[in-house]
Amino acid sequence: MRQDVAEPQLEAESETGDTVRRCALTRVRLPKQDLIRFVLAPTGEIVPDLKERLPGRGVWVTADHAVVAEAANRNVFARALKAQAKVPPGLAAQVDRLLVEAALGALALANKAGEVVFGTAKIEEAIAKAKVAALIHASDAAEDGCCKLDGRFRAVARGETPAPIRLFSADELGLASGKTNVIHAALIQGGAAAKFLASASRAERYRKGSAAAFAQPSGSDTDKE
Repeated sequence: MRQDVAEPQLEAESETGDTVRRCALTRVRLPKQDLIRFVLAPTGEIVPDLKERLPGRGVWVTADHAVVAEAANRNVFARALKAQAKVPPGLAAQVDRLLVEAALGALALANKAGEVVFGTAKIEEAIAKAKVAALIHASDAAEDGCCKLDGRFRAVARGETPAPIRLFSADELGLASGKTNVIHAALIQGGAAAKFLASASRAERYRKGSAAAFAQPSGSDTDKE
């Protein structure tokens, strides 16, 4: 992969109107939601900026665990910033943890908004009323229970159903919901549920390494703010 440093450049837009940036490692221009922004902290350490609010020039890397790990190994942050930069150990794992924490926080907000139901009976009732936007299964849930609910959801839903979310353990679901022994949940259609789905999907794509399709290299790997 090319490692040359391009000159800073203002934001560009894709054909769909999305703001795009170039990955500092792959040199591929992608929509901002498919990348992670990193900045140089006052301590000289590289830190992820998931909310894109931290001051300073940003370095953008594809939202993919393997790509972030490779960017850390190749020290692309220092080259992109043209400055000394210390990369903390386990940066890719740190990003994964932050993405999962953000998704869990969004799930807690959706729950407070009344857009999440728990328990097989309540989930089946919501499915029957065509209110379900997506299903959530604990990563350690038994397959037979998951398949049963998935089948009922597909039978009732119109068109293609979203893949069930299996990003969290039962303990993590319990902490986010304030309940115990949470194995299955269903998202009820609504704004808070939609925000959670976007957050969870981003975390899942990061883990699976399918952040976005490749395009022709172009643009800049840093930003001006």
